[in-house]
Amino acid sequence: MEKFKNFTAVAAPLKEINIDTDKIIPKQYLKTIQRTGLGKGLFSEMRYNDDGTDNKNFVLNQDKYKNSKILVTGDNFGCGSSREHAPWALLDYGIKVVISTSFADIFYGNCFKNGMLPIVLDDKEVSLLMEETERGANATLGIDLENQEITTSDGNIINFKIDNFLKHCLLNGLDDIALTLEKDKDIGNYETEIKNIRPWV
Repeated sequence: MEKFKNFTAVAAPLKEINIDTDKIIPKQYLKTIQRTGLGKGLFSEMRYNDDGTDNKNFVLNQDKYKNSKILVTGDNFGCGSSREHAPWALLDYGIKVVISTSFADIFYGNCFKNGMLPIVLDDKEVSLLMEETERGANATLGIDLENQEITTSDGNIINFKIDNFLKHCLLNGLDDIALTLEKDKDIGNYETEIKNIRPWV
């Protein structure tokens, strides 16, 4: 997993509430276990018309938001089934941060396991950022994970909370496997000790 680095980018507003994982990445894209290539299916039911052409009314199809790396969205984002393909699709498209008033628990955890930062803010703060995003490419948000700050293009700073352990994992690019490998020496010592104590195991 890549280390999370501070960055500044255009943010796109997705004002819907209760966007579930099936809307994020519909079931027909779940046949793969690869983490790449899913960006084309991200929000496909909203992004594309029935004939496969772009839906010009969908936010990510608008020129000013096409290079967005931040999504500001409504309450209860990522609800529904627990598919890990949802954060994979967001990341493959280029979204690194999702900001909302709340997330479904499993989706929230899956974000951290895949190097994505979900940020929870209160209603007033999300509304302020929604207004900021309406300015499109003329307004950007700065994401500073180390200091837990979001900086608007006007210089306003919004602080956010995050669990210290999850923050440590993102900053150091540690997924579950990498965390286990950090204990590789201890695991090896234990295995050696067990062989000596219980050689029949």
